[in-house]
Amino acid sequence: MQKIIGKEKSLSDLLSNKKYTIHYYQREYRWGKKQIEELIDDLTGEFYEFYESGNSRDMVEQYGHYFLGSIVFSSGENQAAIIDGQQRLTSLTLLLIYLNNLQRGKSEKVAIDHLIFSDRHGIRSFNINVDEREACLNALYTDKASDFTVTNAPESVKTIFERYQDITEIFPDDLRDKALPFFIDWLIYNVDLVEISAYTEQDAHKIFVSMNDRGLSLTPTEMLKGFLLSEIKSDKSRVDANEIWKKQILELTEIDTKEDDDFFKNWLRAQYANSIRETKKGAVNEDFDIIGTTFHKWVRENAKKIGLVESTDYERFVMSFLPKYAAIYKLLKKYSLEFNTDYECVFYNAERNFTLQYQVILSAIDPADTDEIVRQKIQIVSRYIDQYNARRSFNFKTLGYNAVKNAMFVVSKKIRRKTAEELRNILIKELEEMDFDLEGIDEFYLNQFTIKNVRHVLARITYYLEKGSGRDTEFTNYVDREVENPYDIEHIWADHYERFTNQFETEKEFKDARNRFGDLLILPQDKNRSFNDATYSEKLPMYFGENLLAKSLNEKCYQNNPHFLRFIENEKLDFKAIDDFTKESIQSRQQLYKSICLKIWDTKLLEK
Repeated sequence: MQKIIGKEKSLSDLLSNKKYTIHYYQREYRWGKKQIEELIDDLTGEFYEFYESGNSRDMVEQYGHYFLGSIVFSSGENQAAIIDGQQRLTSLTLLLIYLNNLQRGKSEKVAIDHLIFSDRHGIRSFNINVDEREACLNALYTDKASDFTVTNAPESVKTIFERYQDITEIFPDDLRDKALPFFIDWLIYNVDLVEISAYTEQDAHKIFVSMNDRGLSLTPTEMLKGFLLSEIKSDKSRVDANEIWKKQILELTEIDTKEDDDFFKNWLRAQYANSIRETKKGAVNEDFDIIGTTFHKWVRENAKKIGLVESTDYERFVMSFLPKYAAIYKLLKKYSLEFNTDYECVFYNAERNFTLQYQVILSAIDPADTDEIVRQKIQIVSRYIDQYNARRSFNFKTLGYNAVKNAMFVVSKKIRRKTAEELRNILIKELEEMDFDLEGIDEFYLNQFTIKNVRHVLARITYYLEKGSGRDTEFTNYVDREVENPYDIEHIWADHYERFTNQFETEKEFKDARNRFGDLLILPQDKNRSFNDATYSEKLPMYFGENLLAKSLNEKCYQNNPHFLRFIENEKLDFKAIDDFTKESIQSRQQLYKSICLKIWDTKLLEK
């Protein structure tokens, strides 16, 4: 092996008009939402250490630095091949694209285009240069994500598209405005990586192996087990506790290889964490944050605070509490993937990628609760979270982890081990005291940040309408993105301004109206595409062959359809056929959708 060169470089140095490629035999881009959450949480948490409102931009140079690991690549004539680090570099590129889009229309901008792509002879090529990713990245960069489809796309492309949607949800609200240029400056100049360059690809792979394949460290779960079992005095009890532990961990890791760690973080935060780090300069990690990184150490240092004093306390913790809470966690994970009418809101919350629901639900559970009480509590808390998510979504508030973790931590403490009746009262009050309500539906519309939420809400409305009308319907059919022909958002108006000049003075006014909630449906992707340029009069008969929400535009829907007519009459829903879809029709339809949403997300449902 020739001499290895390692250099510390800022993100700006690493990506500025540089070209990297990823060879075909490398693994796919596979980061999940969890990894994106951790990346953004780490970056924004470190930024908050230094940023203060009122700083001038030049002060960012004095902010501290953050080390993000190493990148291994082999040198090439025109571009370097990434051997280790493509997950981070791809994710950082997606974050830069998002930040660049977030700057649109703002007077103070940071130039970061050159970190995303280079332009030669009028041809744009992205700095992580992989042909199959080009179309997806271009759609994201040009802020046209709603026009891009991932059906039949390669795994990496699907994952890239999904993680970008996650970033739009996760990125903190308070960094989207005045603090935005400060954060971008800090990110590109003060976040450092070590660039390890080898002359040959073979050498680069040797470096990768030596860095990643030496030794096998104990996991936090294994270290926690060692501590807890060591405090049990009876040999027989220790053996029994070990068998219970192994069984629970085996079942958790059958869900996912790291599910055991996630379970302990959620359980310990839910039942025992009493503090969380403040979002201000100089703040220190508290219970919530430490549990998220080294929960085994936190338990050891806080054993007495959580009731672990005598040997019998440790026995009860492992042999009674652990299996009870693990069983509930496994049930929640199951019904986050499988729609079940008893736990439908667990599925709805998971479909929105609201991972904090496991912590909040577990916080309400008392070790003495019966199975029936546990069922009631899951229903109450999961429905509260569904209503909380709806209120935030309709008011253009992100559901991202960083944006809501503090609020969910506070709620978790308030409902910890409460009775079902106490839960209802506390959570109804929480909803009533939120800063925003469902009146936000009046202004709800589709943009690059709301795509996922709009699709979710349209699916909920469609499912509610069909189920109430006695149809054989499945909510999962409308939201499953893995099927061959998934449902997409359909604009009732085609994107042809020239057809509507009698109603709008400018194309922007037309596009704004076209993206309003009342102009939207969901249709199977093939139908959505085939209807793309059709006029409303051409679409109307075709809508009659689709779901009930689309059908309701056609007058035939109101003929020989007694279950539908009875349902809308009982629910006092102002459905009517629309022959000519105008600007006024969009407003009328928006109010109809609002009346349905007020029923789906009625606070009184928590009382049932």
